[in-house]
Amino acid sequence: MKWPTREQRRQDIANQLDDFAQHVIPLPGAPTAVERKVLSEQLIASLRREDYYRLIQRRGRVSADRADPHSVSFEAELGVVHYLQSGQIDEASWLIFLMVYFAKPEEGWLRLAQVYGRLGQGRWDWATVSVDPTAFRHWLAANWMRIGGKFGSHRKYESLKPSAPRSMGAAVEQYVAWIRQSGDHARHFSALVRNSGNDPHVIFDAFYHALPVRGFGRLGRFDWVALLARYGIIHAIPEKAYLDGATGPGYGARLLFQGSRSARSSNQQVQHWLDLLDQALGLGMVVLEDALCNWQKSPAKFVHFKG
Repeated sequence: MKWPTREQRRQDIANQLDDFAQHVIPLPGAPTAVERKVLSEQLIASLRREDYYRLIQRRGRVSADRADPHSVSFEAELGVVHYLQSGQIDEASWLIFLMVYFAKPEEGWLRLAQVYGRLGQGRWDWATVSVDPTAFRHWLAANWMRIGGKFGSHRKYESLKPSAPRSMGAAVEQYVAWIRQSGDHARHFSALVRNSGNDPHVIFDAFYHALPVRGFGRLGRFDWVALLARYGIIHAIPEKAYLDGATGPGYGARLLFQGSRSARSSNQQVQHWLDLLDQALGLGMVVLEDALCNWQKSPAKFVHFKG
């Protein structure tokens, strides 16, 4: 086990999977203890990711260096915590948007830092971008070939090239215009919550469908709402896995429940099976969605995916 202190929890999950397969519905994609062990390890990996966000928000004051893209100490996840601790909701929300836009590759946040830090010549912070998002688009068009780093696996089809169908400049302009409808992030998000009611499932769904940014498909929107919720900016919990348009999670669920990634079952049916599994495991859709996506890539051998 990669994380010895979590071995008992992993074994508990593996036992729950065994019980589920015997007494609820079979799991033909995980027919032996090998596949169920790997799946339980992926579920632990997903739980660790959720725990990480809780941990960094409980660790005390976070230095401003963590939010400074020009500093060697820059770390976007901790930068958001710094901004929230400082009451800078706009900047925290903007950095979350950038985190989702780029996603984190194995190499870290270099690409995000170079864009956010304007290649060492200032910052494209919210105050600057929101006043003139067209200036950002022009800067990106002039400098995109100088920007290093990579996109993470969740954004592997994106491009900084200005002529790309889903250019970042256009995405930022759309996002800024959407938030500015209400003046700032706090008011815009509050309006969405107010119109949704107090149900965190409805709130997640409202935010998921409200984001109008081109290039943010199913995965981008799911990650964005989930990240806002992890930082406590909104109280939102997904009631479903949002399988329409999903690839990895859909493949993983179909492999698990039907033994084939390409099984021709409806998303509604797959979601029903996921609901039953969630009732048995009690881990939530964010964890199931993430773990199944990673498990289906290597169902018989654990691979730790960090992106």
